[in-house]
Amino acid sequence: MSGTHLQRADTVAPLAAGTSGLSQAAARARLDSIDLLRGLVMVLMALDHTRDFFAAGGPNPRDIADPALFLTRWVTHFCAPTFIFLAGVSAYLYGGRGRSAGEVSWFLLTRGVWLIVVEFTLMRFCWTFSVDVHFFVMQVIWVIGASMIVLAGLLHLPRWAIAAIGLSMIAGHNLLDGVGAEQFGNASWLWKLLHQPGLIEIGPQAKLFVLYTLVPWSGVMAAGYALGPVFRLDPASRRSFLLRTGIAVTGGFVVLRAINLYGDPTAWSMQGSFLGTLLSYINCEKYPPSLLFLMMTLGPALILLALFERAHGAVASRITTFGRVPFFFYVVHIAFIHALAVGFAWHARRHRLDVRLVPVAKARDLWAQPPRRLRRLALRRGGALSALPLVCGAQATPARMVVELSLRRGSPVRQRISHQALLL
Repeated sequence: MSGTHLQRADTVAPLAAGTSGLSQAAARARLDSIDLLRGLVMVLMALDHTRDFFAAGGPNPRDIADPALFLTRWVTHFCAPTFIFLAGVSAYLYGGRGRSAGEVSWFLLTRGVWLIVVEFTLMRFCWTFSVDVHFFVMQVIWVIGASMIVLAGLLHLPRWAIAAIGLSMIAGHNLLDGVGAEQFGNASWLWKLLHQPGLIEIGPQAKLFVLYTLVPWSGVMAAGYALGPVFRLDPASRRSFLLRTGIAVTGGFVVLRAINLYGDPTAWSMQGSFLGTLLSYINCEKYPPSLLFLMMTLGPALILLALFERAHGAVASRITTFGRVPFFFYVVHIAFIHALAVGFAWHARRHRLDVRLVPVAKARDLWAQPPRRLRRLALRRGGALSALPLVCGAQATPARMVVELSLRRGSPVRQRISHQALLL
């Protein structure tokens, strides 16, 4: 979901002297199709992060009993896999401008380290508006940087070997789901970095929460790199390959998910309605992304890559612009949405009655059943009760959440008491 920071000018090999206008148009379409798809997932990502800061379902709502909220999360599942996969494609095309493997490797290594530093500094501030240095979350920027470092080593191998390693990570990592970090004792932190999201204590006052693991995300980038030569085919062959491969991967998801034997930690089940069953079917694990999760998202992404080569018009042009400046868009939109949320919370706090830091379970109880004392007070004062968060800093304590009970004045006494929560 964040920028690979590969410059757009480096995503396509230069045209040889004397290249025809038709070839230049084909190269332009190839570049725009990548930028358009990348821009589309950036727009979806903004929806995801807006819900994170403003909605009541938490940062990863997967309750199929609430279809609308579930689908706002599900549609954004396409963001991270598509973006990291396209980062691999861009890395291959970056090396197509006459650069040696050593030059490309050094670029990926240094850019990867730079992105990791950005994750722990600039992006942490954008997410929390805090300069506290005791808690860090390793999110998508970190894993893109780390995957670039991995790819910096892999690209010295033959392309078939890179493809084999990437696809093996994607297809085989669910075999390791039963391996727990605690089995490694003092080395449990390494397993959390590799495959099992979790908390790493690096000191009495310093903690890391690993949300995005190296496996299989680095495999997704490696697979994108291995696909790079497809973008050197003639347009008809390229579109045909992408379309057929995308349909095959999507069809494979449908079949493998239906079998319910492998590919995701949680099996789907029949629900009381068709919609509920469908949502259970597509409710795949993202942390770490299961094989079925990646097939469900990357299959349609390949199809869109083929279709977008023929996309034109004002809307496509505007979305493509976002895809050309992904890193800038990512940083700015997180800071902007967070600032809006802080402003909203500040405005709502003017009539604050009580502020408490409570465990997650207790916070949900408060949301479902506000204290009778406050409900009576709301009735007496002619207001409606609401539960609002202290947005700033809420993500720094994932085990607890801040709930602020406030009174909105001015509502008629006869108005039914409402209680709503924005629990981050």
